[in-house]
Amino acid sequence: MSSRISYLLVILALISCGESGTLLRSHEFQSDYIEDRTIQVLLPPSYHSTNESYPVLYMHDGQMLFDSTTTWNGQEWGVDETMAKLSKENKIREAIVVAIPNGGTLLRHPEYFPQKPFESLPKNVQDSLYQLDRGDGILLFGTEVQSDNYLRFITEELKPFVDSTYRTLPDRSNTFIAGSSMGGLISMYAICEYPDVFGGAACLSTHWPGVFTIENNPIPDAFFTYLKENVPDPANHKLYFDYGTATLDALYASFQPVADSIILEAGNDSNTFKTMKFEGDAHDENAWKNRLHIPLIFLLSKD
Repeated sequence: MSSRISYLLVILALISCGESGTLLRSHEFQSDYIEDRTIQVLLPPSYHSTNESYPVLYMHDGQMLFDSTTTWNGQEWGVDETMAKLSKENKIREAIVVAIPNGGTLLRHPEYFPQKPFESLPKNVQDSLYQLDRGDGILLFGTEVQSDNYLRFITEELKPFVDSTYRTLPDRSNTFIAGSSMGGLISMYAICEYPDVFGGAACLSTHWPGVFTIENNPIPDAFFTYLKENVPDPANHKLYFDYGTATLDALYASFQPVADSIILEAGNDSNTFKTMKFEGDAHDENAWKNRLHIPLIFLLSKD
């Protein structure tokens, strides 16, 4: 299926990103699979001074990555600063970052909730999940789960566009995906569903409960059953997971070790799998910003 990429505003902005000296470009993107949205592409410092091609890191919740003055909570990941700092210190390979914004309150859960595990749940459980309220009078799922279409957008439309527009290294060993919370879940799902596309995934504060309660919750087991059947081959994939112990992250202490065991039993070791616990870290962008260097080094190291 051909994508409908809008070239009306192919380059919306070309701006300097603070002290990083890198460039951020924006693209209005129309998709056959998901709602239209603006994609941002962060180029590495050397992009315009060399003819080199670069690895690509696709990141979810793209509106939270670069500029705290435009985010809903006044926080950001600081991806541009961290990438530039690690590159300057020669700790990672320079890479292109593709920031994919979520579709907003009504679409974030439907796009990020792994679809095959969801559909494995009994129909009455699925129906009950669709009735859940976020707590502000808005349904948690604004529509039916559509994460399979979200991943088709990334793999069939966005990645080909990025690879044809920028100097990328398009193979699996140079293509990565990352996110936090629900973005951690969809990153896990992406590398399991598309092991020939993605060579590594960073899943920070992975939201294993799927919703906001853990009591009598069948969702984690559905995720673990799926993961056990779909762990990507450790011979050519890397997996990173972590969690904190404060706020929403406090829910994850009983779940992440289960995922760790599944991944280790599949043959992974310290070269292909990293899992970390951060005492006192909360479920927010400041926490993810402070430890972002760890998964970046793990995925993009020069060895």
